[in-house]
Amino acid sequence: METIQTPGSVLANNPQLMSMLQGRLGGLVGAPSGYLQTLGPDVRRRVKGLKSLQHKHAALEVEFQKEILNLEKKYLALYTPLYQKRAEFIAGKVEPTDAEVAEGVSEDEDEEEDEEEDDEDKKDADEKVEGIPEFWLTTLKSHPQFSEIITEKDEEALKYLVDIRMAYFDKPGFRLEFEFSPNDVFTNSVLTKTYFYQEEPGYGGDFVYDHAEGTKIEWKEGKDLSVTVETKKQRHKGTNKTRVVKKTVPAETFFSFFTPPVAPEDDEDIEDDEDEDIDEKLEADYGLGEELKDSVIPRAVDWFTGKALQYQDQGDQYDDDFEFSDEDEDEDEDEDEDEDEDDDEVPTKDEKAPECKQQ
Repeated sequence: METIQTPGSVLANNPQLMSMLQGRLGGLVGAPSGYLQTLGPDVRRRVKGLKSLQHKHAALEVEFQKEILNLEKKYLALYTPLYQKRAEFIAGKVEPTDAEVAEGVSEDEDEEEDEEEDDEDKKDADEKVEGIPEFWLTTLKSHPQFSEIITEKDEEALKYLVDIRMAYFDKPGFRLEFEFSPNDVFTNSVLTKTYFYQEEPGYGGDFVYDHAEGTKIEWKEGKDLSVTVETKKQRHKGTNKTRVVKKTVPAETFFSFFTPPVAPEDDEDIEDDEDEDIDEKLEADYGLGEELKDSVIPRAVDWFTGKALQYQDQGDQYDDDFEFSDEDEDEDEDEDEDEDEDDDEVPTKDEKAPECKQQ
């Protein structure tokens, strides 16, 4: 009996042909269909009219994004007094009033926890503690993205972090300010990171990230956290004497945040893998800045207490609350089989066909 080869079997038996065909089809995805060229002149004229409306819409989108930026600047000015008082509470310069403490108590707080805290307060009454020690270090360590880049050595420096602020400036963009108390790691009192947007808006009127600039950290002698000193012994072949060679190599540190990645000026000399790596670093760096601006600074106390994590994990609540066992899967399979059998049966006169319920 002669075997008849279908187009599918021919492709299955010829992987090279299959790969070539998939490549060509893949190139058609997202490409112009040429449909517009097949339309008559009257229809093409109307399409041009639609484009005119789209241009006007794009101009309004640009104005919309500018209004949003102005609104953010307006409310940052309103938030700033609260941020300043927060910094005073943290530093211990000012104590909250009884009314502020009462407003800060949540309705769902556990009374037993309050009693335990009162007992601890009585025990530690003799120990005077100013402000809230290691507030910003704890806040950053509670955040999933920042906890991944903070090392043990970084913690020794971040203990001196007393405030994180942000500011806008005339050009589209924003600046982050990290204030430190005097320490034995670096001489800077403030480390800044500035994010700049491109002057021309992107599609939809959004501001497009351009580049970032950070403060040069003035490390004290032997305290540079961005490098590690490796010590190796070398033996001279002739004299058999040994010598110690020290070499500095880059080290992972949170403070690399202030030395942002830079996009290369000439893309032609870059391999595809290197280009993707640079893009990922730029995207990650910008994401950290946005997270500080939009989440960490406005809701610092929620990150400090861990409350912010509850809201962040709500997206995974379904997966956390429900588990499917093998028995459930077996039951589902049995139900599917029963449904298939029922489909083959024709309802009798006395029986009613199942209703089709649309949700």
